Amino acid sequence: MKCNNYYDVTDWQIGNPYTDIGEVINSIIADIKSRQKDTNVNDGGKPGAVIYIPSGDYHLKTQVKIDISYLKIQGSGHGFVSSSIRYNVPKEQWKDLHDIWPGGSRILVDLEPLKGDERSGAAFLVEREGDPRISSVEFENFCIDGLHFVDDGNGDPENTYLNGKTGIYVASAQDSFRITGMGIIYLEHGVTLYNSDALSVHDNFIAECGNCVELRGAGQASKITDNLMGAGYRGYTIFAENFGGLLITSNNIFPRGKSIVHLKGVLRSSVTANRFHSFYPGMLIMESCRENLISSNHFLRDHEPWPPMLAYDNGLEDDFGLIHIQGSSNSLIANHISETIEQQYLKPAGVKPIIIRLVSGRENYIANNHIVATTKADKKENEENKSCFDAQVDALLSMDELVKLSSEVVHIDEESTDNIILDTCRENEAAMDFSRNIFRGIPVK
Repeated sequence: MKCNNYYDVTDWQIGNPYTDIGEVINSIIADIKSRQKDTNVNDGGKPGAVIYIPSGDYHLKTQVKIDISYLKIQGSGHGFVSSSIRYNVPKEQWKDLHDIWPGGSRILVDLEPLKGDERSGAAFLVEREGDPRISSVEFENFCIDGLHFVDDGNGDPENTYLNGKTGIYVASAQDSFRITGMGIIYLEHGVTLYNSDALSVHDNFIAECGNCVELRGAGQASKITDNLMGAGYRGYTIFAENFGGLLITSNNIFPRGKSIVHLKGVLRSSVTANRFHSFYPGMLIMESCRENLISSNHFLRDHEPWPPMLAYDNGLEDDFGLIHIQGSSNSLIANHISETIEQQYLKPAGVKPIIIRLVSGRENYIANNHIVATTKADKKENEENKSCFDAQVDALLSMDELVKLSSEVVHIDEESTDNIILDTCRENEAAMDFSRNIFRGIPVK
């Protein structure tokens, strides 16, 4: 028996998916609602549906509004390719590129957001009030492309990370949402969710967005896992506020986000086994956080190697700390932290960079972290003509002529006391009131 809860956007009688897929999907959702009205029929109710997007380019001029549970929107490929690289090579070279735009099942966001109203720029707006919370909406295996950024008067418009557009915006409290296998690119906000419970953001490619994943409002028991992500210099790669039981693990996060992970009011959560790479200080910021575990991560901070992006940074200075903690009873254990940067790039000039900074709070536990701080003895040859890939890979793999960089490995401000610092640095690499904190340093020869 044929199932009537499976829809193909290219085989639907209302609208044209290639000119406005938003109109088509909204019409399909209206059809689902018209057929699935009863909440309890033979111990069953509203099973929801699957909306399939085959490979192809689909313009979106009408915002998709989702207010039903058990809806899965899926495609046949996340289609990611770097638009930033394309926009930062001369146009006369475009004719020689194998690929110009992202592909797969690709939605081109043609919305014109209203100034000051971020909801209006969302390709997918999920919202339903009342009980129970909207549940089990899934986005899988397609591309959402914001196409262009806009001019802010400070250089190349395509490098501003500003356009007011959002890929997926969940305005209502929700349960058990899944965002999997997506490609999300050139949006000011990739994925924004309010009041999440049992959320899974897994195995996506979210990059070249102003912000990648933002968990706002409050939430619990969710995970951000196995993603490849990297935001722009203005925003967050991962932001979470007022969250408990958040798991951030096995992500590979690359530059150029203002922060890699920013936690605000997050409690009893874990950031483990990730690889983090940044061109700026403030890689991990914890603000009013308690009882979190930060363990077995690899942090790397070095300098931006690609000429088109050298003019941009996140505005923070190097005494802010690579890891910046405001909070109590957090554990920072068994992480590997690398900082490799030439002296002339440190801000302000002559500053000793701070690796781990405890700003306020008490009873944080920092133990058995391995810090490698190095600088180059001599500046390498000009790399102006290198591609983005070559410049970044060469910078990552370069081990030539590295010497120790003088740094403050652990800096504890006066407002933070009763912390325990074990086997993370030598005493001369720490700045703290030793009478108000417990310290055991790495032995000196």
